[in-house]
Amino acid sequence: MNSKVEIRRATPEDADTLTRIAFAAKRHWGYPEPWIQHWRDGLTVTPEFVRNNEVYAAVSDGEPFAFYALTGASDELELEHLWVSPGWIGSGVGRLLFEHAMREAARRGASAVEIEADPNAEGFYLRMGARRVGEYGYEIDGRKRTLPLMALELSKPAEA
Repeated sequence: MNSKVEIRRATPEDADTLTRIAFAAKRHWGYPEPWIQHWRDGLTVTPEFVRNNEVYAAVSDGEPFAFYALTGASDELELEHLWVSPGWIGSGVGRLLFEHAMREAARRGASAVEIEADPNAEGFYLRMGARRVGEYGYEIDGRKRTLPLMALELSKPAEA
């Protein structure tokens, strides 16, 4: 990372940039374009989504290049997005965002965070301490696809 990275709350005005990041990161794994289009709704970040959820962006030189979103309102939150622009993959910013997300989830009182992971990201989440708790399968273009369902238990702050 050549320049300073800061993590800040995303704004509804960031939605288009965040959407571009999600699409670029998904394309990084070499998926066929028809699959990318199939996932369009899940990869699109709307201003309303940013307004209604905890979305944080990693910013360098004033420009977001990675982000995550925590959704849900209970003991168990979901890490719905964690995307890093391809040029930043491997830079450590994914770990930085993941750790930030887990601190935010703990601050909100969650005991666990659930993640429906892309198969290419499972190793990353395992390294971050999550464990595989199941899987979700579906078919796309006649091919079976299995998504790992992951969870990370959060430790509660010690009672004083």
